[in-house]
Amino acid sequence: MPDGRKDRDSGMSLTPRQLNRATLDRQLLLRREPLNAADAVRRIVAVQAQEAASPYIALWNRLAGFDAADLDAAFADRAVVKASLMRITLHAVHAEDYPEFHNAMWRTLRAARLGDSRFTSSGLSTADADALLPHLAAFTVRPRTVTEVEDLLAARLGERKRGVWWALRTFAPLHHTPTGGPWSFGAWSSFVAAPAKPEPAEEDTSVQRLLLRYLQAFGPASMRDFAQFTMLRRPVAAQALRALADRVEERQGPGGETLFDVAGASLPAEDTVAPPRLLPMWDSTLLAYSDRSRIIPQDYRALVIRRNGDVLPALLVDGYVAGVWRPAEGGIEATAFHRLDEGTWEGLAAEARALVAFLADREPAVYRRYAHWWAKHLPGAEVRLLPG
Repeated sequence: MPDGRKDRDSGMSLTPRQLNRATLDRQLLLRREPLNAADAVRRIVAVQAQEAASPYIALWNRLAGFDAADLDAAFADRAVVKASLMRITLHAVHAEDYPEFHNAMWRTLRAARLGDSRFTSSGLSTADADALLPHLAAFTVRPRTVTEVEDLLAARLGERKRGVWWALRTFAPLHHTPTGGPWSFGAWSSFVAAPAKPEPAEEDTSVQRLLLRYLQAFGPASMRDFAQFTMLRRPVAAQALRALADRVEERQGPGGETLFDVAGASLPAEDTVAPPRLLPMWDSTLLAYSDRSRIIPQDYRALVIRRNGDVLPALLVDGYVAGVWRPAEGGIEATAFHRLDEGTWEGLAAEARALVAFLADREPAVYRRYAHWWAKHLPGAEVRLLPG
């Protein structure tokens, strides 16, 4: 254990169910909380946002009386921003968190894109790409469409080069701007420069702050878990842990694995009741750990997380993934991977009625373009239509 780091109850290993309940508690999935959208996003750190509906359904699962218009307003006011961040994936994060998160992730995002053949085939160097950033920042001081940005780059380079904008839009400090549609962001993207931070923190400091925020929302967790959540290299994660010293505690996880947590964080009892939930596609709880059995039973992982990276909307029963769901004529079709008792089905049915009502004014057939997964050997011990 690094010098100075606190070790709380080091003789007792945490059980898998304790870890499960800790995640549910910190991710606001043990009870719906009376928070506004921006505060909730800050509490859970980051919401996967590559599907425009998912942040809305994520907050519907977590907040009491959630009104989608609250998140609309947060996006419009830029209290919550959508950008490429952890795992080189679109996330919605609190605007005050974005500068630190981007600073922590910038080197990883840049290396992933500028080392990719889709960029290198353009014939440009990394220095060429970096030289475009000031022009991009000045041009996107107001929202710009993809076509407008590509026209700018073509004018700067003297010709259109494929892969350049694909790379820049991932690591440059840019936010997606709302373009309408039922969930703020439509099929066509628009971008605006992130506000400049007067004195950016050192990259190492930003990584440490991102780690602390991760542990607040997903701890206790391992160094491997943090590296998985971010795609930062493990030595970078290990260095951040060493630097945090007294602000991080060590715990012993199942099998003796070393886990870390913010000092003084509470842990719910493992017998804490976990209500049923209908999680959105790519819910962050399913992707925040190297060992995803904390939420997804091992036998179900390949059913929920598909080979191409799609993460299906999931049934959460007693805190664990028990199946998947999709909208259907008349309600929600729930596919359970194992038999559920009638009390559990009643709880899921109540959630389904509320979700159908939530979707009704926006997109009743949400995620319909992913329906092909249900025709591709998706086994179900029990399939029910839960009426809306």
